[in-house]
Amino acid sequence: MAARALVPDRRRFRAPYIELWESGELRDRVERAVARLADCKLCPRECGVDRLEDEASVCRTGRHARVGSYGPHFGEEACLSGSRGSGTVFFAQCNLRCVFCQNHQLSWLGEGRTIPAPELATMFLHLQASGCHNINLVTPSHVVPQILEALLLAVEEGLHLPLVYNTSGYDSLTALALLDGVVDIYMPDCKYWDADAAACCSHAADYREVACTAIKEMHRQVGPLVLDETGLASRGILLRHLVMPDGVAGTPHVLRWIARELGLDTYVNLMSQYHPAGCVDHDHYARIARQVTRQEMEDAYNCAAACGLRRIEGRRQYPS
Repeated sequence: MAARALVPDRRRFRAPYIELWESGELRDRVERAVARLADCKLCPRECGVDRLEDEASVCRTGRHARVGSYGPHFGEEACLSGSRGSGTVFFAQCNLRCVFCQNHQLSWLGEGRTIPAPELATMFLHLQASGCHNINLVTPSHVVPQILEALLLAVEEGLHLPLVYNTSGYDSLTALALLDGVVDIYMPDCKYWDADAAACCSHAADYREVACTAIKEMHRQVGPLVLDETGLASRGILLRHLVMPDGVAGTPHVLRWIARELGLDTYVNLMSQYHPAGCVDHDHYARIARQVTRQEMEDAYNCAAACGLRRIEGRRQYPS
């Protein structure tokens, strides 16, 4: 990987959401976000249900978020996990329906419990007190108002860690506008290029258009990934692309788009850990009913190099 961009020591880091809180803007954001739940069109599904009355649609989430688990996580990228872990909060349910989801029990079955904002805020503060380097919001796209509610309460009690928005990439500009100046590190997937693949595997034929638009907005907000003097991420965008069997993800197209639209210094994690999970079986999803091969991963790395991308991670997850 190329030499990283550096910023001063983390001890001088100040989360931008603190300024929004001091100005009163964070409270205004919370009010606007919660009000939108009454006719919810906060994600690209635009279901229009009244989540304030606990109605639910694709994301199967009503007024409050559901959380499956939370705690320090050491399996994220090194610039997030560091030595003390990334403070992950795994939200249940999802606005995508990925048939191969490796967190199927969370995203499809909703394993976990409903958490009101004060309890979610307490989780954030507990992760900070545990020494985690950041607050890592996993599968957050359908619970942006709930996250903002909890953040406001947590900031009032001293929360100051960087926020990581760990998303599938299926996000709306409406939700991202609410997060502008709140999120420090965006970590979106860039899953598919082909509409048929996105429809078959995630029930979202518009995935490419939605994700490309969302990722460009994320990049506009925070720019390329910046690491501090200890190698920890402080701000910016970190892209993930899961290489899939038989070229289903359209990896060459995705990598060329990243290089062209976001720049050659974009931090990209080429992930090799795909395996049949969730609903995948040979009868219905034959193309993706196997792991990726060493050659498929080698082709992906060669493509990234050919595109000129200089910040590629993932070889530590290379398939055997």
